[in-house]
Amino acid sequence: MGETRLEKDLIGQREVPADAYYGIHTHRALENFPISLVPIGHYPSQVRALGQVKLASARANLELGVISESEGRVIEEACLEVINGDWDHEFVVDAIQGGAGTSTNMNANEVIANRALELLGHNKGQYQYLHPLNHVNASQSTNDVYPTSIQVSLLNELTELIEELQKTCSTIEQKSREFSQILKMGRTQLQDAVPMTLGQEFSTFSEMLRADIKKIQEFVPMLAEVHLGGTAIGTGLNAPPSYSQVVTRHLSEILGIEITVAENRIHATQDTNDFILTSGILKRIAIKLSKISNDLRLLSSGPRSGLGEINLPERQAGSSIMPGKVNPVIPEVINQIAFTVIGNDLTVTLASEAGQLQLNAFEPVISRSLMMNINYLKRGLMVLREYCIKDITANKEFLIHSVENSIGLVTALSPRLGYELTTKVAQHALEHDKTVRESVLELELMNEREFDELLGNPLKLIGDLAQQETTELE
Repeated sequence: MGETRLEKDLIGQREVPADAYYGIHTHRALENFPISLVPIGHYPSQVRALGQVKLASARANLELGVISESEGRVIEEACLEVINGDWDHEFVVDAIQGGAGTSTNMNANEVIANRALELLGHNKGQYQYLHPLNHVNASQSTNDVYPTSIQVSLLNELTELIEELQKTCSTIEQKSREFSQILKMGRTQLQDAVPMTLGQEFSTFSEMLRADIKKIQEFVPMLAEVHLGGTAIGTGLNAPPSYSQVVTRHLSEILGIEITVAENRIHATQDTNDFILTSGILKRIAIKLSKISNDLRLLSSGPRSGLGEINLPERQAGSSIMPGKVNPVIPEVINQIAFTVIGNDLTVTLASEAGQLQLNAFEPVISRSLMMNINYLKRGLMVLREYCIKDITANKEFLIHSVENSIGLVTALSPRLGYELTTKVAQHALEHDKTVRESVLELELMNEREFDELLGNPLKLIGDLAQQETTELE
């Protein structure tokens, strides 16, 4: 184990690595929770958020006279180092833990306290000079610090997620413009429907995701309402009366956004509604990305015995036994990200429902699920955009041929011939392997001029939006 120092808590004494900035509480958590083997330091935004909350608390405590100027100065300096990422490796407790996040809060208190002790010229563990709980955790409880740090982390992470969504939408829209004049057959229930452009098909992908950007932007302000100062159950025990207002003012200054105090801190302490809503939005994004990936896999299937309408960029060999096979690996990984996000949403739902009385003890698994989901989605969006969508190409000749030979064109004849005669045209075309044009002429339902006026230019069938896009491109 190497050199150690002796620390004690209410249970007894334990040896802690001498060079560790964490202390006995964190050490016990390391023993108790070898669960996911993913430490909280794996999520830098959460560590940064803890540092920001602790910094706001230190400034509030100094302003309110709870700690001295010398104590406040070194605690603030240590917090700034945590925010800067200098001590991520010291945040070692497992992301999955019992105790409603107490181990995470203790980890932060101990790292900040021991770094502050160094800045004062003392050794780690000499808590008689500056204490993790009496000073770093003054006016606080895990039950207000931990959920607030999750909210702050989500504010940062969702901002980055919006940026990835916007970049991906821009890439899709560029591809949509590139494909705006390429005709193809639309499909419903995997059967030929009516003509559209490939650009229209891609534009819907972007619209789906832009709707989610708007939803996130509408929701984010809710995360800026916190219950700091509520301490254990929201009543504010052991915190100065004005602490909530002072600490949220400092936190607002640190974050550069307005943070407000929850109207009812007791309610806010036990309620996880914001986390449920966040998880729901993430699931919605995941479902849409999975649907887009399903479409890309279908449209690129083949290359000769599938739909074969588009070509995905080749990323790697697809088989150890079938030479030349290339698989749609990027859409496939997006599908798997979606499955994970959907599963984690259920975890958040169950953990939120399981809260009891004045506190939800299962916020650690909620936090882990949300952090995992956002990080997976951010990385997945980058991969989908850069390694797939950006370099998709269209099989133009094949698409035009499929439109000209599709039975789906008969739909445009219904207003002129009626449903029954149009059905007869479709049946004739299928039975005799004819085009719609050939069938109409053979059945003597129209002459060539009449048919060409109605269906000679399939672009007339794709709607005003696509025609406008085509005109703008020209």
